[in-house]
Amino acid sequence: MAAGFGSIRHKAWQTLSSIKTGVVLLILVVIVSALGTIVLQRPVTEADELQRAYSPQMLRIFDALGLTDVFHSWWFVALLVLVSLSIVAASVDRFPNAWRFFARPYKYPDESFRKTLRSQVQVAVPDQETGLRAFERALERIGFSSQRVERDGRSSIFSERHRISVMAVYIVHASLLLIFLGGIIDAMWGWRGFMSLNQGQQSNQIEMHDGAHRALPFAIRCDSAGQERYADGTPKKWWSKLAVVRDGQDVERKEIVVNDPLVYKGVRFYQASYGTTDKVDQLLLTAMPADGQGQARELTLEPNQAETLDADTTVQLAEFIPDYVVRDGQVYTRSKDVQNPAVRLVVASKKSGKQLNYWIPAIEGIADNAASPYRFDPKDLKMGYFTGLEVSHEPGQWGVWAGAVLMGIGLTLVFYISHVRIWAVPVQDAAGRPALWVGGIANRNRDAFEAHFEELRGKLSEELKEQRKLRFEAKDREPEELLAIAAK
Repeated sequence: MAAGFGSIRHKAWQTLSSIKTGVVLLILVVIVSALGTIVLQRPVTEADELQRAYSPQMLRIFDALGLTDVFHSWWFVALLVLVSLSIVAASVDRFPNAWRFFARPYKYPDESFRKTLRSQVQVAVPDQETGLRAFERALERIGFSSQRVERDGRSSIFSERHRISVMAVYIVHASLLLIFLGGIIDAMWGWRGFMSLNQGQQSNQIEMHDGAHRALPFAIRCDSAGQERYADGTPKKWWSKLAVVRDGQDVERKEIVVNDPLVYKGVRFYQASYGTTDKVDQLLLTAMPADGQGQARELTLEPNQAETLDADTTVQLAEFIPDYVVRDGQVYTRSKDVQNPAVRLVVASKKSGKQLNYWIPAIEGIADNAASPYRFDPKDLKMGYFTGLEVSHEPGQWGVWAGAVLMGIGLTLVFYISHVRIWAVPVQDAAGRPALWVGGIANRNRDAFEAHFEELRGKLSEELKEQRKLRFEAKDREPEELLAIAAK
């Protein structure tokens, strides 16, 4: 039984740490994430828009499967956990060998290793030390540093560049783990909701996609909002001037637009929508005495605010109906769309205390327009507006952004930085004469390395020719001069 369990555990570990498993899981994450951008998501999408986009049956299926809130669904979290475990298992399984390769570089190549290298050459040299010095100078000329290696009383040269690229894949692994960790944290402890504010209104209540409400420890006030349009009249951008209110004090203000949110205490407020309400903001009209004696006055009325017409008379905007209908002697609101508007003004007399209902337009049997001392002619109507804010708390975003930066570093190392190793070992040719074996390898971008290797080979030949020239001229030089040349 124990042996069987051990075999199952071993197979499970091999499957989890397999590169194929990791690739398949990553592809699934990408597909599901793409699905989350194709299917309309709550609460970003309003309920009415969801109902217009999908049939009731399809919407119920999407909700049951979590497709309308993919990134907070339990199965998406499970998928992120599974792919994270696969990355950890693959790293644990392969990291020891990679670390040994990184921490203890192979500085002296044995004969069997030298035979396997694609880039190698054997160069005749006058003697071992002359060849090694010429090779050190050739390396320096192409920008490489060199290191003397002593083994069994024999000297050789080792040079390398960008050893860190050996660990680049683990930097990419770490970046993926950070991104997935951020996604898991957001899915479990993050939330998204919606807030709608009229001008001057403040609230701390967030409406969640399931109809529940969440209270913030502070309030948001909309001081103003609006939109800019293109020349053809289509909306260009929406904006809102918001204030954060805490303990009765404004602690922060910002004008937000799309993709430039207000962020306070880890909560983000995005500009999501803008529109008019069914409430009137201002009514512009002209008031003229009913007897025709006097001049007309331009008035701007706001809801429930009285305006003095003369020493005895005031007028007040008492009621606005965007789409009215008369039924059984009463005025009703048929819809919230401004299609057939009606306004009720209250004209009051201070002396008599009487109040008259003045309707625009005049509604027969209901309006007191004929008894009013003034006649009113509407000029303009300014509706109230609201700003729609998408509100989100995403505590895992630090992991996502850190992972994205780390992935950029890792991918740069993986695709653009090569680990280059070059060796030079004194040997003897077939005739027993001294020679220098030179070889090298790069873990990627081998064509570029071949060009560097050929350049190194040329520099080495130049250095050896210079050595031969010096040796030839040395016959006619004084000992002191030879010592100076040798010192150089």
